[in-house]
Amino acid sequence: MIAPTAMHKLAHPEGEVATARAAAACNTIMILSYMSTCTVEEVAASCKAIRFFQVYVYQRRDITANLVQRAERCGYKAIVLTVDTPRLGRREADIKNKMVAPQLKNFKGLISTKVSSDDGSNLEAFANNTFDASLSWKDIGWLRSITNLPLLIKGVLTCEDAIKAVEVGVDGIVVSNHGARQLDYSPATISVLEEVVHAVKGKVPVFFDGGIRRGTDVFKALALGAQAVLIGRPAVYGLAAKGEYGVKWVIETLKDELELTMALSGCPTVKDISRNHVRTKHEALHSML
Repeated sequence: MIAPTAMHKLAHPEGEVATARAAAACNTIMILSYMSTCTVEEVAASCKAIRFFQVYVYQRRDITANLVQRAERCGYKAIVLTVDTPRLGRREADIKNKMVAPQLKNFKGLISTKVSSDDGSNLEAFANNTFDASLSWKDIGWLRSITNLPLLIKGVLTCEDAIKAVEVGVDGIVVSNHGARQLDYSPATISVLEEVVHAVKGKVPVFFDGGIRRGTDVFKALALGAQAVLIGRPAVYGLAAKGEYGVKWVIETLKDELELTMALSGCPTVKDISRNHVRTKHEALHSML
């Protein structure tokens, strides 16, 4: 799947529309970012890709409700709530460069995204002025009340949060550390994936993102129990290099590498990939004792 990444027009003039067309051509799912530079309607009209919509909960709940309901009307198939961003992480490069975010068209007529910041990134100022830092488990119920779509939560890194997510009724979990851009020293997602998979006991699907760069990375995540993986930066790199074609090339390359890894590992189908195909650092240490 294509992970929700913001502001694709910074990478290519066609932005998220080009990414969505590439996802459709490769028969994969695109998760459109709340902070996209194309509207939910523009992306929906561009192709027949299966689309999910990623959201943050804003202090003004009417803004979140507006976007969720627009996505549902446009045929998006699920809502993905990012739960690891009560405030934006310290993006030192953005502050140093005094980053100014482009127009975020989803918010037109709802809220101004032109927030001034004399000492840093206006994106950080915008996020910290609008995101609801009091987000809690009770807000899952509120989101349920405004949409009939399945609800996934993204940003889970512990078995405790995974168990709680199942208890409050989410439909899926994305193991993610937000590209390691939120909390410094948060664990690598591959190191906690199996913990989360064991915690949910098959009650909901577990998806994975973070560090997927080769087909072998996809293979490892599947072996540790993920039902699918998300790619963020690689898709944006492809978009920046060659637009829609570049994103397709990235997806097809990962697919080809995964198929080769499966063949060399004796796995005719994805279902044949098992825990026996990987060994963690912890297991390697024990094998030497």
